[in-house]
Amino acid sequence: MGNARALEGTAPRRANTASMNILREMVGEQIEYRELLASIARRDLMLRYKQTVMGFGWAIFMPVLNTIIFSVIFMRVAPVETPVPYPIYAFCGLTAWNFFASTLRFALSSLTSNPSLVTKVYFPREIFPFAAVAVGLVDFAVASLVLFAMMAYYRIEIGWTVLLLPIVVLAQVILTAAVALLLAMGNLFYRDVKYLFEVVLSVAMFATSVVYPVDRVGGWLGALLALNPMTHILDAYRAVLLERQLPGPAFAASAALGVAALALSWWRFHLAEYEFAESL
Repeated sequence: MGNARALEGTAPRRANTASMNILREMVGEQIEYRELLASIARRDLMLRYKQTVMGFGWAIFMPVLNTIIFSVIFMRVAPVETPVPYPIYAFCGLTAWNFFASTLRFALSSLTSNPSLVTKVYFPREIFPFAAVAVGLVDFAVASLVLFAMMAYYRIEIGWTVLLLPIVVLAQVILTAAVALLLAMGNLFYRDVKYLFEVVLSVAMFATSVVYPVDRVGGWLGALLALNPMTHILDAYRAVLLERQLPGPAFAASAALGVAALALSWWRFHLAEYEFAESL
């Protein structure tokens, strides 16, 4: 009886040890191949703006244009109340959302657009979606320069809460990387994913507090929208930058959810990568 209980106790420990070994392997490979990640990110960044007149200007143009459009709608047609002037409220949300959306667009096809590398050379395949996240982060940094210029224009002072900005950015990067891994893997196995992606992304934008505060939506729909982790991340940007306040408690839950989602999606991606070559 005692031996049976001892064996039962060792099974969970062995499973935990195996999980930790896989985690160390995944992180260790990223460290080992960090130069390859940087190289692919540089290549993707150059290809994105190759033979374009505006170059990095596109990272600024789209959120500015959308801010103008939504400012007309939500200031003239259907006014909404926001804690700061609406244009900077919308631009802050659109800048963060564009980082999320553009990263996922490129991560979606990151595996299928590199068949020769995926099938012939060994390296951790998650480098491709991670490179898409890195490129999106560069665009996000460029667009953020306009956000700080708008803060100066509207005389919004920078408070000590700006020190929390790296934590908010990290939370978004983690959540974005988790979704990017799932989309890249899903599109490889099921090509229907790319057709559904844009529809889902468009709906998701209006289910997130990108251009209007979703907390103004009441009833069961408002309760459902409040479960969206991206809403709380976007609200955290506005809190630490524009309102000089601490992020709400829901931000911590969203950040924890992002960490868990990244661990699970990365683990599933790692287990499936040996089947990638058969699907290309």
